[in-house]
Amino acid sequence: MSQYLEHSKQLRARTDVHYNCNQAVFIPFAAALGIDETTAMAIGANFGAGMRMAATCGAITGGLMALGLYGIDDPKIVNQFYRELRQNHQNCLDCADLLRINKETGTPKKVHCDNMVFECVELVEKILRDQNKIS
Repeated sequence: MSQYLEHSKQLRARTDVHYNCNQAVFIPFAAALGIDETTAMAIGANFGAGMRMAATCGAITGGLMALGLYGIDDPKIVNQFYRELRQNHQNCLDCADLLRINKETGTPKKVHCDNMVFECVELVEKILRDQNKIS
């Protein structure tokens, strides 16, 4: 398991502090660049739960923030990120739609959200490796 995924899983497992889906994706990548957790947590505070209004999934926005932090802003690469997520989630990127689809499967919400976080961490890591931003 990569350091990013391991860190993300540790954050999502904590019960003393709530790390929203955005923070759980963004913090491991930010920490690797020396950004302290308090700052990274504050940056992602309003992006959980689909920007607090069930819009774009917080795990996805956390992934976009991590890509930007590493200098990835090429539309082709960003669209690749979106494309892979859409393929895996019935073409949906919004929190409300993802949760509706998940409810139909009967999977607990926390399990679904954790899985979105871990999927986004893995996808960001893959893109960063492919772009030689991390080893």
